[in-house]
Amino acid sequence: MTFNHFDSRGQAIMVDVSGKDPTLRTAVAEARVELKPETLAGILEGRMTKGDVLVVARLAGIAAAKRTPDLIPLSHPLALHHAAIDFDPDPTTGVIVVTATIRAFERTGVEMEAMVAASVASLAIYDMCKGTDKSITIGRISLLYKEGGKSGVYKRSGGGAKGTP
Repeated sequence: MTFNHFDSRGQAIMVDVSGKDPTLRTAVAEARVELKPETLAGILEGRMTKGDVLVVARLAGIAAAKRTPDLIPLSHPLALHHAAIDFDPDPTTGVIVVTATIRAFERTGVEMEAMVAASVASLAIYDMCKGTDKSITIGRISLLYKEGGKSGVYKRSGGGAKGTP
């Protein structure tokens, strides 16, 4: 098995993508935030003491996507062309599914940007609500969809909360 993030001496390297042609890359990732149903009701009704939770989480996720190379050591700095964070709340269960969609015309994929965006948006929800609900959990961070590049299209079976492109 060959690992492309290591050179012949076993030293960690950033993969050289300079010889690849740029193509439109898209990735969709999701994370699940589980809260008490009354906490989610407070979010949806705008009653949280720290302010509009979903607005802050959306901005945090978009900012995180743009900062991925600062967080994941061997990822490439990319010029992102689209970053969107969506929320699918279920008031009955107290679950919010956070979905991040990222697009760029680049030489390498945007999966890490989508996964970082979904993760950080979820953490922002936690931060905004931790004073009210200490039992919040974040889980099942996963890639739902990707396209672009030589590996083609990947679509997780079962899809996500809102489906994929």
